[in-house]
Amino acid sequence: MKIEIVQLENIRSHIKSTVPFTRGFNCLVGGLGCGKSSVLYAIDFALFGEPIGRSFEYLLREGAGSGRVTIQFTQNGNTYRLTRGLRRHGKGIGQDFEELKLWQNEQLVASMKADAIAEQLKAVTGLDSDLYRAIVWMRQEHLKELLDSAPRERQKRLDELFGLSDYETAWSNIAEYQRGYETEKRVYEKDPDVAGLEKLSAEYNRVTEEFALLEVELQGAVEKLARARKALEDADAKLKKLEEKKQFIEELKRREAQVQTSIANAVDASASLTQRIEGKKTIIDNLKQRQSSIDSQVKSYNIRLAEAGIPANQSPEVLRQLLAQLDDKISSLKAEQEATLRNMQTDQKRTVSLSMENRCPLCLQPLNDEYKSGLMHRIQEENAERQKMIKQLQNELEKLQRTKAVVAEAASNLQTLTLRAEDLRVRITEEEKSLSDLLTELDAKHMFEEEQRRQLEALRFEIGRFEVSDLEAAREQSRQAFQQYSHIESDLRFKEIRKNDLLKRLDETRERIDHAQEKLERMQKIAKTVEVLGAIRDAYRSIQPKLRSEFVKVLRNFVQQVLDSLVGGEAPLLNVIVDETYTPYVKSESGVDREVSNLSGGERTLLAFAYRLGLGQLIMQSRTGHGLSMLLLDEPTESLGREDGSIDRLAEAISRFKAIEQIIAVTHSEAFAEKAEHVITLEKEAGISKISIER
Repeated sequence: MKIEIVQLENIRSHIKSTVPFTRGFNCLVGGLGCGKSSVLYAIDFALFGEPIGRSFEYLLREGAGSGRVTIQFTQNGNTYRLTRGLRRHGKGIGQDFEELKLWQNEQLVASMKADAIAEQLKAVTGLDSDLYRAIVWMRQEHLKELLDSAPRERQKRLDELFGLSDYETAWSNIAEYQRGYETEKRVYEKDPDVAGLEKLSAEYNRVTEEFALLEVELQGAVEKLARARKALEDADAKLKKLEEKKQFIEELKRREAQVQTSIANAVDASASLTQRIEGKKTIIDNLKQRQSSIDSQVKSYNIRLAEAGIPANQSPEVLRQLLAQLDDKISSLKAEQEATLRNMQTDQKRTVSLSMENRCPLCLQPLNDEYKSGLMHRIQEENAERQKMIKQLQNELEKLQRTKAVVAEAASNLQTLTLRAEDLRVRITEEEKSLSDLLTELDAKHMFEEEQRRQLEALRFEIGRFEVSDLEAAREQSRQAFQQYSHIESDLRFKEIRKNDLLKRLDETRERIDHAQEKLERMQKIAKTVEVLGAIRDAYRSIQPKLRSEFVKVLRNFVQQVLDSLVGGEAPLLNVIVDETYTPYVKSESGVDREVSNLSGGERTLLAFAYRLGLGQLIMQSRTGHGLSMLLLDEPTESLGREDGSIDRLAEAISRFKAIEQIIAVTHSEAFAEKAEHVITLEKEAGISKISIER
């Protein structure tokens, strides 16, 4: 794992800072309180999100409502970016999970869930917070913590980091399992089924024999039941057939009653139709008589018209036209008669005037007697002619009036008689049609009655063929067959219940035998398991010291190699010895073991650094399969001085130490920073950290 960039927003004295890192030896240098260690705290928070202590008060800038840390690092050729946020809630400070995001090569792989982020991070780097804080991050004043610990505490702590404490835990847990198995074995030994397994087997054999005998009886009962079922089915089929025949006969009887009713109705309908036919005939005769009377009246009027000189069989319209002509002639004769009468009266007045005067009544000229006599004679002759004409006109007028009276009466009555005759003809036609329909219906009724009588005779013949005694016999046969079937079925059911009971007993006994066998096998396995667990516990007791001894050997070599590289050739070599409690000693040139507490401050610092570095390499190898790739140092120059060259030697050693891919150190010593490959200077202005890159 190699950190590339760390971005801090409102983290301690940092308002908004970006800190770049490179491969190799990186050094953050600056004065006291300028925000150097804040970068390391921010890295720890960004990776794991767990506070150092009870809260995040040490991390969020005072007065700020929220803060954020973003870290970008590479691992196995991939680039990862992890962001975490803080938010103030009243008096408390907690993580802002909306800011929690992990990207891999710019692709979001997890967000807002701390467990998911931790799982992804451990899968990628092999680190968790305990391992990181124990071997990767050497915090200020914690460098000599393991050296100053009591031997047993140191052993316990390092056994946990190496995973050796798991053997102790397993040894204790196996003891609990061993005791549990022994208790279970004693319970099985006292189990009644296990103790009485032979008795259970004998009981099982006895029930099996009884079950076999019952199976034979059941087979015979099943065969008898099959025969009884067949007899019952045959009897039921015969009964069903007779019942169906009875229902059929009942239906025939209902049809017989219906046919009898139909015949009676047909007889009644025929009688009613006969009466209606006779009535129709009477009506038709009456209508024809009325028609004959009208025809006689029409004939009488035609005779009178013929006598009056009018052609017979004239229509009323023609007669009305003739009346109009007669009216015109009568009017004309009356006008002519009146004109002749007026002329005659005028001539009579002239004759009286001529008899009294000798003067012309027209021109008033005087007349002689001869002319007067002749004129009067001519006037009298003309009046005589006129008198004859008036009489003749009167005779013609009377004749025309008599003719008119005959025509008028005939025209009036013939129209009425014609309409009545037409109505009578229509009614006669309708009544004759109705009579014909009634006669047809009567014939159909007679045919229907004959057909119904034939059906009645056939029905009575079919009904007479059915014997009720056959039905009663079939019912009795069906009842007896059912009783026989029920008896056999009841016996079979009883045997089946008995069989089920035996099966249940067999199953229960077999199950008890199986369980007893299982318990017996389990008991035997438990005995072996207890034996094996004892051997495993003994093995765990022997494995842990052996593994610890191997770890101690490798740790001594790692620490010696690191220490040699730190001391170099300019100072006396320190020979390191590590005992079974992981306690380091230094062997002097004279062969005397010196405890760490007897070393000088500089020697203790160098040994503590080498010890922690060696532990880190070994623990990472045992836990992840690869060595320590990153190291964070917070003020590693503790107890070192510039005068004796220890700071320079430590810095020089770190710069030469290529086994770790990236080292990030925080120091106030500019002499230490001179050996770094990448130097980041931090200063503080108005309470705000400022960052500058020197190289």
